[in-house]
Amino acid sequence: MTLVDRIDAALPQTQCTRCGYPDCRSYAVAVAAEEAQINQCPPGGQEGVARLSELTGRPALPLNPENGIEATRGVAVIDEAWCIGCTLCIKACPVDCIVGAPKSMHVVVASQCTGCELCVPACPVDCITLPEVTTATGWAAWSSDLAAQARERYEFRSIRVPRDAHEQEQRLMKKAEDKLADVAAASRLTDPAQLDRKRAVIEAALARARAKKG
Repeated sequence: MTLVDRIDAALPQTQCTRCGYPDCRSYAVAVAAEEAQINQCPPGGQEGVARLSELTGRPALPLNPENGIEATRGVAVIDEAWCIGCTLCIKACPVDCIVGAPKSMHVVVASQCTGCELCVPACPVDCITLPEVTTATGWAAWSSDLAAQARERYEFRSIRVPRDAHEQEQRLMKKAEDKLADVAAASRLTDPAQLDRKRAVIEAALARARAKKG
């Protein structure tokens, strides 16, 4: 196991980005390369700093207040009366623990929520709160098992999101190509100039999609 792997395993995997990096793995890479301090992870708390100190041989430091403070862990709760089903919180959740659909009320799977707080600023109607679920802080409020589960969900999401985007793009391209074929088939029956305009619009859209894909 590399130093990066050992550091990553010592992080809580909340994927909260408070360390200044996009995810726990990126922070682990930066710590291993001595590009980041070991005191930038508020969810890990002071115990987390001690763990990283032991792994890296670097002196333990107080948590950097610029990254946040060690605090009790909360779990996101969505107010059903105010949720508008915009899906922005679903897109913001790094561990796929929010269930819902467009224009439908969303629900948080409490047992999977890492308390990352990323859904809160994403909500346009301020209907998400994070009441605390324990008075403990840092690793006393978390566990290695929960961290491993959160990492697994985050890694799955990292695969799912681009896959879903690719599949959606393929569906849209297929619809555009079918529409173009319909326009070609109808060209014998309607105004050629109007069909040429429609064909140009569809072909331009396809070209943009192919260029983006490339």
